Amino acid sequence: MRENRLNRQPSGRGRSSKRTPSAPAASTKKGPSATVGPEEAGRPVRRRPRVDFTARAIIAVVVLAVVMISFANALRVWYIQSGDLATAEAAIEARSARVTELQDELARWDDSAYVKAQARARLGWVMPGEVGYRVLDENGQVLSGTSEIEGVGNPTGNQLETQWWDRLASSIKHADTPLDANR
Repeated sequence: MRENRLNRQPSGRGRSSKRTPSAPAASTKKGPSATVGPEEAGRPVRRRPRVDFTARAIIAVVVLAVVMISFANALRVWYIQSGDLATAEAAIEARSARVTELQDELARWDDSAYVKAQARARLGWVMPGEVGYRVLDENGQVLSGTSEIEGVGNPTGNQLETQWWDRLASSIKHADTPLDANR
């Protein structure tokens, strides 16, 4: 009786007691595997758990896949929109800075000294009692009235050879000659 208690497996739901196959069942095997197996020899056999996919498990996997795909699409859309939002915020910030800059410039035009300085620089105007000079080019065109004068900038090799006072004397000589003589 003691042997029976030691060799017994617990019984319960899903478990059955150890049973040995009957002799006629073993004789129905065909071929070389018809020999006595380890189970029939009295040794317990460990069987791999059977993986059974039920209909519920398949439906759960399909539902999970659909949910993951929908979240992936939503995540992709969120990523694209966050990039667009960052671009739009940068554009708004740049335009706000430009608006502030233009408002500052508009406020400067309220100052009469600034208006006078701009009239002198851009239009070549002078105050009453002042003498205005205009710089003419070789063809008699006015060079003033613009913010940049052609020919002024980095000196070239020819300009480096002559001294500044030589260029000044040449400029005065050209200014004294009548327009008809320059043509």
